[in-house]
Amino acid sequence: MPYRADIRDADQPFKKEFTYKLAGNTCLAGDVIGDYSFDNELKIGDKIILEDMIHYTMVKTTTFNGINLPSIAIKRKNGEIVTVRNYDYQSYRDRLS
Repeated sequence: MPYRADIRDADQPFKKEFTYKLAGNTCLAGDVIGDYSFDNELKIGDKIILEDMIHYTMVKTTTFNGINLPSIAIKRKNGEIVTVRNYDYQSYRDRLS
């Protein structure tokens, strides 16, 4: 994608000890996010936080390959995170008509 996302605690490739190419599995051009380096080795289940991405994730949504649409949540001033909307199979089915 023509935009390099900021990833929390990550840096440019090879600036930190472990460098990875981050990519997704929906067959969109944006699935190849780019190369990023981290202080620690990434493991399955680790959380990677892409900052300031709503402009991309809510416009370029797809359910290709069974990928759910992103949930919509807000963070209140008191720090509470409230999920506004989740998507499921019925959401996918309703988009087909």
